[in-house]
Amino acid sequence: MPHLVILYTAQLDHETDMSALCRNLADTMLGITDEQGQQVFPTGGTRVLAYPAPHYAIADGGAAGMDVGGSGDYAFIYLNLRMGKGRTEAVQQRVGQALLAATKHQLRDVFARTHMGVTLQIDVGQEVFDAKHSTLHPLFNKN
Repeated sequence: MPHLVILYTAQLDHETDMSALCRNLADTMLGITDEQGQQVFPTGGTRVLAYPAPHYAIADGGAAGMDVGGSGDYAFIYLNLRMGKGRTEAVQQRVGQALLAATKHQLRDVFARTHMGVTLQIDVGQEVFDAKHSTLHPLFNKN
């Protein structure tokens, strides 16, 4: 944890480099610090995953029914960050603002030529079950 999952209208694959967006957002997350100047998210646990939605309907139907590679007028990106408890509300707000700013900056050219909406939600909650197994964390936990 944290995991940032991005769901987006598939025509954006032709409009922007989604892998670059993922890397940019992961780097943004890794650069955020708390009130004591400590890195908020563990390097080995930070994940950003993006999935295109080949079927969608947005607003008044300007892009309804478009197939992958379609040229509909409307686009959408939904970002959902899931993080564990324990971070202050100020840190949560800083994370949201930083991710939204990075997304808007990365997609500024797309916004200039496409009608697009972006939603970012951050979920923090009580896990019913939370198990992890990773050989990534030891790469970054060399205290």
